[in-house]
Amino acid sequence: MSNRIFIIAHAPLATALRDCALHVYPECAASVLAVDVLPHEAPEDTLARAQLALKGGVATDGLLVLTDIFGATPANVAQKITGTGPTRLISGVNLPMLYRAVCYREEGLEALVARAISGGTQGVMQVTTTVPQNQQRQPVHDPAHHHHHQ
Repeated sequence: MSNRIFIIAHAPLATALRDCALHVYPECAASVLAVDVLPHEAPEDTLARAQLALKGGVATDGLLVLTDIFGATPANVAQKITGTGPTRLISGVNLPMLYRAVCYREEGLEALVARAISGGTQGVMQVTTTVPQNQQRQPVHDPAHHHHHQ
C-alpha cells in the first residue's frame, strides 16, 4: 500500500499541481487528489467537496494533505479533514514538494512528510545566471559577420 496525496488550494492551483504531477507520473492518478477552493464559496461547501473527494478510492497507509497558504480557507478546511486516521498537513505547497511526495508515496507517512518538506525547500533558490544549468555558452553565429584571414 501507499499514501494518498490530497492537494487543496485556491483555484486553480490544486488542479494545476495535480495535472503537473500526472504529466510526469501518470501512474499516480489514483493516489493524487485535488480540490480547488473557489472564490466566494462558503468554507462549509468546500469542506463538503473535500470530504466527498476523499471518500472511497484505494486503501492507503496514510494521507498527506498539501495546501497553499497557512491560515487561508484551504488550510482551514484541510485542518478539519486531517483529524481522522493517519494524516499529516503541510502548508506552502509547490511543485518540487509535490514531485518529491509522489516519488516517495510508498514510504511511511513521517518519512514522506520529511521528504516533501525537503523537496519543497530545496526547490526554492535564487537563480543568478542566464546560462542554463549544466550547459556551456555557445558562441553566437552571425551569418552576416565573417572572419576572413588573408
